[in-house]
Amino acid sequence: MRICDLRQKEVINICTCRSLGCVNDADIDSCTGCVVALIVPGPGKLCSFLGRDTEYIIPWKCVKQIGNDIILVEIDEDECKKKCDG
Repeated sequence: MRICDLRQKEVINICTCRSLGCVNDADIDSCTGCVVALIVPGPGKLCSFLGRDTEYIIPWKCVKQIGNDIILVEIDEDECKKKCDG
């Protein structure tokens, strides 16, 4: 599987059965070449018209299963939410 294939998959939190959106980026350890975390844009401001001010940083260890269409993760959304710079 390629990183670009992950971008087409919807991320579902199995703790809340809530869709977090689709993968936007991945954090990769430059020394080992291993994926450290998936990055998913957070909810939009004012119906997504004004962009986003948060994103979810989902540690790779929290990814439970990758299917054809979705990625199942087990996270505490408040702990994985990070304020975006900018």
